[in-house]
Order: sequence, then C-alpha cells, then structure tokens
Amino acid sequence: MSARDHSDQAGRTVQTDRPDDVEPTSIEQRWRLALGVDPSGYPTSLSDGHRAMDTALADLYDVGPQDKGRGGLDGSAPKVARWLGDIRRYFPSRVVRVMQTDAINRLGIKTLLLEPEVLQGVEPDVHLAATLATLSEMIPQEAKATARTVVDKVVKEVEERIADRLQQSVRGALDRSRRTSRPQLADIDWNRTIAANLKNYVPELGTVIPERLVGHGRRHRGIQKEFTICMDQSGSMSSSVIYASIMAAVMASIRSLRTTLVAYDTTVTDLTPLLSDPVDVIFGTQLGGGTDTSPAIEYCRQTITQPADSVFILISDLYDSDPKRMLAQVGELLGSGVQVVVLLALSDDGVPAYNHDVAKQLAGMGVPAFGCTPDAFPGLLAAAIHGEDLGRWADEQAAAEAKGA
Repeated sequence: MSARDHSDQAGRTVQTDRPDDVEPTSIEQRWRLALGVDPSGYPTSLSDGHRAMDTALADLYDVGPQDKGRGGLDGSAPKVARWLGDIRRYFPSRVVRVMQTDAINRLGIKTLLLEPEVLQGVEPDVHLAATLATLSEMIPQEAKATARTVVDKVVKEVEERIADRLQQSVRGALDRSRRTSRPQLADIDWNRTIAANLKNYVPELGTVIPERLVGHGRRHRGIQKEFTICMDQSGSMSSSVIYASIMAAVMASIRSLRTTLVAYDTTVTDLTPLLSDPVDVIFGTQLGGGTDTSPAIEYCRQTITQPADSVFILISDLYDSDPKRMLAQVGELLGSGVQVVVLLALSDDGVPAYNHDVAKQLAGMGVPAFGCTPDAFPGLLAAAIHGEDLGRWADEQAAAEAKGA
C-alpha cells in the first residue's frame, strides 16, 4: 500500500473545497494522485493544478526512511514554508492538518517549526499546539510571538465551539441544584409554580391556587462546587492536555466554581495561577516524560476545601509507575467524600491505549473510567454537579453516539 493511501482518504474531500484552477478529477486521476507515479510507466493526464497537488504529496509521501529529516522538503525552512503554502492552496483545512502532522512525524522536521517563516504558514490545530508546547523551551525569541499567535488561534477555535455551551450547562446545573419546594417569597419561580399548579385553576376567581411552590434557593455569592482537573502530561495525552487546559480556563471564568488545574509527569505543576490565559497554561505544560500519578493526587487532595462538594477529574491513560499507590490515593479521595471520575482521553482522537487492569480496579471502587469528547464535556460537568452516576452517563452518551453514527 502506498504511503499516500492514508492521505487519499482525506484527499477525496478535495473536491468540496478546491481553488478554482483545479478542475474535478476523474477516477483515474484520483488513483494517480493517491498512489503516485505508476512504476510500469502508464501515463495519466494531469492538469497544472493536479501536478502541483502531486508534487506536494510526493514531497511528503514519496520518501523512504533514509530521507527522514530531509525528504522532498530537504529539511530547509524556506522550502517547508513554500510547501505549507501549497498544501493550503490545494487542499481543504482538514486534509492540511493531516499532512502537517504527517510531515512532522514522518520527516522529523519539528525543529523547523521554530522558524517564524514556517510557523506563519501552518494551519493551526490541536496537534500543532501540542507540538509547540513540547518545543516551548526551544523556541527562539524571534519566533515566540508567532508561536503564541498560532496557539491562540487554536484556543479561540475551541472556545468558539464549546465555551458558551459549557458556561450555560454549568450555570444551568447550578441553578437547578438550588431549586427548592419551600422557597422564600423573593425566591419563588412564578412561571414554574403556575405551570405546576394549572390543575388548581379556579374559574370563579380567575386564578391558580398553588398547592406547591417552586423556586430557587437563595443565590449563593460564594463557591458552590469545586472541580479539580489533574492531567497526565505523557506524550500519548497531548491532545487531551490542550483541550483540558482550555476547558479549565473557561471553567475558571465561572464565579460559582472553584477550578484547580494540575499537570504532572514525574513532577507536579499547579497551573491554576495561569488560568486567566489559556495560552499561558498550554505553554506551561511539559509534554512527554514519565508518569507518577500519586504525588499529583496527593497534592490535589490538599487543595480541596469542600470534599462533599468537590469533583476530582483525573485525565490519564492509567499507565503509572506505581498503580497500587495511585489506587490508594484515589481511595483516600473517595473516603473524604470527593466525587472521582477518570477520563482516559479528552479529545476527538478517540481513546488511546490504556491500562485496562487499573481501569477495572477503579470500576470496582465505584470510579468510572471512559473517554470523553470536548463536545460532551459540558454535559459531563452538568451531570457531576447534579450528582448523577457518571458511569451511567458515559454509557448513555456512548449509546447515543452509536445510534447517531
């Protein structure tokens, strides 16, 4: 199978988002672009636009292992910058992101992302943000502003997609959790009270006589719920780290919540002071390295002030240097009254390989472990605020997604 085959599936969408000078391709031309030059010499007619697409694909996929670090892009910043411009011209954004990731992984050109002229030509996405976070200490001063701009674009895209819904879900859940059937006069929800008592309408009086009042408890000015997000920084969790950083920043903007964000590998880093700027949070992470979860859980436990009103979210694939100690730490959290949930991933990439044995032991402790997409995360927070069974919530989400697929 050609190295281009993986790109061809994405390439099939080229027809929907193509510059005007690339006319529709025939089936024969599609196969030619997918597989490259026919070794038997069979000719296929390509337009100028198709030849440019073919060259961009060849620069990336028609290279062998011996070309890593060079390939058709020859490892030079100017050529990589031109290539990035070409693929953005001839391919839709979704395909561009796949090709960018492949260029980084196949050709080993991560360090070229430190060049401002290359950074200016990339298509921002979560994977690129993770790569830049990994390289943050290597980024030269002249490229730092451009790198921040790229990551900021990713942050804004995710916020536009999810932030409003997350805030509405959380605030709505908090409002519902405050409802009471014995409200004080100023706290009566008259619309809901009337709706609940319509059967008691008295025509002679032209009014409803309520048997049951519906209202909100007095509005709390302080913290109503604590969320602690503890995220594994190992390489397999890179997309999850980016999404979790952005979600935590949005949560921190909700006054009724107390949000703590902690990242760990073999050391523990409290990123909470940076939550006012998610770009700072992302560059504050250190992706890659070993995994020792227990010190991170212990640190988080010490920051929790209201265990009975707290939710602890561990984002990890559960591969750990000392799983028994980690499970003991989780047991202590549960014993103090904290609600605990494990997200094996918080991303659109699906669930990575994870430690099934530890996940089973957590399930036996009453701690669900599952993957969650960024779009489903607001619903997860709302369910946690309501005190719902999060394992059942995850099963219902999975069933709904399977039904809609």
